[in-house]
Amino acid sequence: MEPRRKFLLTLIAAGVPAGVLALISSAQVRAQRPQNPEQPKEDDSHMPKIDPKMILEANQKEIKKNVEKLYDLASDLKAEVEKTDSVHVLSIAMLRKTDEIEKLAREIRSRAKG
Repeated sequence: MEPRRKFLLTLIAAGVPAGVLALISSAQVRAQRPQNPEQPKEDDSHMPKIDPKMILEANQKEIKKNVEKLYDLASDLKAEVEKTDSVHVLSIAMLRKTDEIEKLAREIRSRAKG
């Protein structure tokens, strides 16, 4: 038998049992029961209650600030697009601005969802 085939068969013979053992051990870890979520936690009584209205107000302020920043970035991008001939040159600064705008828009969206 060729040395390559012999090596491949040896790898398969060693790898299959190792894979089976890994699957069995991961299944056992998943089978363990989590702690009872209905048990009251001792630390919860000492923590102050968080006012949902305050959270919503903070989110609203953050959304307004981010929308202003988004508007500024979009205006900058518009100005850069107007001064750049994007048919021949693709500006890296323009791409960075679009990435930043996209990131900020996603943050606004996630805050708006709550």
